[in-house]
This record gives sequence, C-alpha cells and structure tokens, in this order.
Amino acid sequence: MVLNDLLGRKLSIMFSAVPSVIGYALMAGAHGLWMLLLGRTLTGFAGGLTAACIPVYVSEIAPPGVRGALGATPQLMAVFGSLSLYALGLLLPWRWLAVAGEGPVLIMIVLLSFMPNSPRFLLSKGRDEEALQALTWLRADSEVHWEFEQIQDNVRRQSSGVSWAEARDPRVYRPILIAVLMRFLQQLTGITPILVYLQTIFDSTSVVLPSQQDAAIVGAVRLVSVLIAAVTMDLAGRKVLLYVSASIMFVANLTLGLYVHFGPMPLNPNSTVGLEMMTLEGTEPPSATSFNYLTLIPLLATMLFIMGYAMGWGPITWLLMSEVLPLRARGVASGLCVLVSWLTAFVLTKYFLLAVNAFGLQVPFFFFSAICLLSLLFTGCCVPETRGRSLEQIEAFFHTRRMSFRP
Repeated sequence: MVLNDLLGRKLSIMFSAVPSVIGYALMAGAHGLWMLLLGRTLTGFAGGLTAACIPVYVSEIAPPGVRGALGATPQLMAVFGSLSLYALGLLLPWRWLAVAGEGPVLIMIVLLSFMPNSPRFLLSKGRDEEALQALTWLRADSEVHWEFEQIQDNVRRQSSGVSWAEARDPRVYRPILIAVLMRFLQQLTGITPILVYLQTIFDSTSVVLPSQQDAAIVGAVRLVSVLIAAVTMDLAGRKVLLYVSASIMFVANLTLGLYVHFGPMPLNPNSTVGLEMMTLEGTEPPSATSFNYLTLIPLLATMLFIMGYAMGWGPITWLLMSEVLPLRARGVASGLCVLVSWLTAFVLTKYFLLAVNAFGLQVPFFFFSAICLLSLLFTGCCVPETRGRSLEQIEAFFHTRRMSFRP
C-alpha cells in the first residue's frame, strides 16, 4: 500500500525481487524449520507486493481496447507458473525446486528494466516529459497527445492524496467499496478452501483419484478457463463473464452440497473427524472394488466450479480492482483489496474443517452457493461495465453516475 505510491508500480514490482530471492535461497539451503518458515514468509511478502502492484501497472499502461486481455495475463501466468512448478516437482527434489524459483525472479528484473514507468504515476510526480516519452513508447506511436492530455488533465485534478474528509465523498468511496467487496465475495465463493482441501474433499465424497492426477486436472482446467476469459473479456465485456462465472459456481456448489447430503456414504464414515484426520495424517482411501458412476458427480461439479471461477470471478476481480479505483487512491486502495482478499482466504481455510466437523461437508457448499447468488445480485446492482473505456472515463462515471459514457 505504501510502496505502490512511493516508488511507483514498476519499481515496487522490481523491489519484490529482493525478499523473493532471499526467501528462495533460505528455503534451498535450509538447515532447520525456522529457515523454511522465514523463507516462506519472505516469498509471501514478495507475493503480496506483486499482487497489489501488477494489476495496477498493467491497467495503467494498457490501451482500453486490449486492457481486458492484458489484465487477465497475471492470473494466466500464475496458473501457468503453478503448473510448471508442479511438473518440475515431479522431477526435482524440493531444495532444487526452491532454486528453480529464482529463475523467474531474475527474468522479471531483466525484462522490467526495459519497461517504462506508468505514465499516470509519472504525471502524478510532476515528471511530464518522461510521462509523454513513456506513453509514446507504450503505444509505439508519436500521435499520443490527445490521450496524454486526457491523462494529464485527470492527474492535475487529483494532484493531492485522499484525505479522511474526501474519503466520505461517494465519488471516492463507492469505487473503493466496489473493489473491496468484489475481492471479499471472490473469496467467499469458496475457491481457496476448495483448492486447499481438494484431495480431502474427493476422499470424503468417494472420488477415487490419485493426488497427482488431481493437481494436473485442476491446473489444466484453470489454464484453459483463464485463456477463455482473456480472449472473450474485451469482446463480451466484464459483466457478462461475471454473470456466467457466478452462475456456473452456484450450480457447481449446489450440486456438491446436494450430493454430500443425499449421495452415497463417504469412504470414511466417521464424519466428525474424517476430513480432519485425513488432512492431518494423510491417510489413503481404501481401493474401490467396483466403480460407481455416481462418484463422477463431485468430480465434475468441482471441475465445473474451478472452470467457472477461473473464467470470471478469478481474473476479472483483479482487473476491475485496478480499473475502478480513483487514481489518487489507487496505490493504497489496491493494497487494501489484496489485504481483505487474503485475510478472508485465511479465515475460510482456517475454519473450513471446523465447520465441516460441526455441521457436515454439505453446509459449506450451501453457504458458497448462496454467496454466488449474492455475487450475481452485486454484479447487476453495483459493478459498472468498463469494456472499451479509458481509466479516465471510468473515473468520470463515478462523478456523473451515467452508464452511457462512450469511448
């Protein structure tokens, strides 16, 4: 939240390489648990920096016509990176996997050194000539004066930061509230606990699937779905994909809840400790003597949920966060959004097993499906369509409250 506005988006992303490199080095050469924990903490800190800075940087340098596709690339690369590390993990011991993690960090520093700063950030610091050069380089066109003047005029009207008094202005707090609530609802759909406890959920719903296939299928489904989102986001619009995504997740969560409630008994019938014991002890389900086609229902429903999330509420919430936030609050507010998102993910993951053991596995799925319905209503009532609009036009919408603005 601080570095985004102090150093700028580009330098903040590059600065994240410092804790990342140190963290991976500690994990690779760890001689005790404390080194692993410290290394993981540092890489997590680096992840927090990039999560808040990359979407803002991408949205500020991208032309309106392709901002949706480019805005989906951070999520696309995250999924591709996790798949790549999974593949390397089958070949390398974990220490060398930590060494391999240094590679992308070094590549990022080299490539970013050739990239300009965000023109909007440069203008906010009074570096007008450098901002014009950056915009000209980004557009590969010398005829950028009209766009530059639009950005310059918007920055001049927001030359100062947001005071507490101004934060009560609906033109300021509405876009921030929309971005924060989107990240909150995104996590409440259940994506993090479902991914964290995926193999455990499969075990408790009688899905006989080796953990290696589990990770590969999930990675492939997420990758294809984010690709679909990247291709269609600037054609269909953000809100259409959000509607489709929330509808798919609702059907999938409801199906999982109904299957658990009415379906066959799980392989581990001790419902009070089954999930927890399987998670903590890593017990394997007994081998199935005969294949039951009903066990395909939770498998297909889970893959449907992951597909729905990855083609809408996964990448689009990151993109909309950087699109709707006002320029003078963009750095701090984007950090706030990430903070809310990850705190919600932590709480859900922490208490998921407690809820399952207290109320049954079907209750969390029914709760997640209700949140998906709420997300549909929230999208219809509160989220503006940003496709094809410049960031200045999106900001003007919150001043005029007119939905008919055109590029």
